[in-house]
Amino acid sequence: MSPFYKDDQQRFMTLPVLICDDSKFARKLIASSLPDDWEIDISFAANGVEAIEAIKAGKGDVLFLDLNMPQMDGYETMAYIKKHDLPSMVIVVSGDVQEEARKRIKKLGALDFIRKPIDNDKLSEILSKYGIFSGNTNCSERTKLEDNQYGDSLDEKLDAFRELSNVAMGQAGERLAKVLDKFVELPIPNVSLIQANELAMALAAIDERQNVSAISKGFISKHIKGEAFIVFDEANVSTLSKLMGRQVENNEPSYLEVLMDVSNLIIGACLNGLSSQLDTQITHSSPMLLGMNATIRDIVDKSISRWEQVLVIEIAYAISQENIYFELLLVIPSTEVDATFKQILNTKGAAK
Repeated sequence: MSPFYKDDQQRFMTLPVLICDDSKFARKLIASSLPDDWEIDISFAANGVEAIEAIKAGKGDVLFLDLNMPQMDGYETMAYIKKHDLPSMVIVVSGDVQEEARKRIKKLGALDFIRKPIDNDKLSEILSKYGIFSGNTNCSERTKLEDNQYGDSLDEKLDAFRELSNVAMGQAGERLAKVLDKFVELPIPNVSLIQANELAMALAAIDERQNVSAISKGFISKHIKGEAFIVFDEANVSTLSKLMGRQVENNEPSYLEVLMDVSNLIIGACLNGLSSQLDTQITHSSPMLLGMNATIRDIVDKSISRWEQVLVIEIAYAISQENIYFELLLVIPSTEVDATFKQILNTKGAAK
């Protein structure tokens, strides 16, 4: 008998499975990855608070858990489960693939980790390893779950872009963590559709820095195009250069070189993450300096003034132990949103 089941009778009962992720799109994808002939009763939670309530109600014997969520994130959720000895086997499903993240979740009692997007062979291996399920791993029918259908409203489009960027963000964070040998804190990407002339005002309202430096890269493919740029302040660049084993001299060329190197690393990794998920080859331009010691308004206006309305993905990276904070912005013209959304659904198998 599998160590998971408490008695023989439970072996033949429908197993309560809980999927916890703040993205409806991600919940859809996880559910669609579960084996068709696995006798389970699926419930959903959008954050750790809802997950804890569901587990206490007997709906989460197996929990597929995201890490980056509002209200109560995955780390906090696992800490609560461990402290209160709740009956739930936790499998983390996350775009944060840093080695430090894996170590943390193991200490908090997670069984295992699956990176997003889910590899069905890896999922099958984990379920079999822990005696949870070892039958047919075909998952083609699970997408038909009525409660998991995905529409095409603006909110659902923004949610799909948020999950797309969440995975790409995690891949970029992993590369940066390896280069700097530091844990990179990953946020929930902020995604919005706004008038281009409102972006600078919105960013200035939430950013207290008076002057910043920024690097931009244009990108284009059959399914997506836009502009990516990173916003730094001077202290960030100096500290980043030291972590990279380099010394920034007190001159503009040295400072600019570090800006370019870090920008190439982050933007390149993020665009590669988008490319693999959209099953398309993204071409991007050489990095371009938008400004040094300039205002956010000047930088943003210079970058996107040619568009009227844009979808903006804002990712605020942090290495708090070094007091490093910087923003990656992906700006996509509104005319491209529908085509990219369609490709997201096609590549993820999430179309209605």
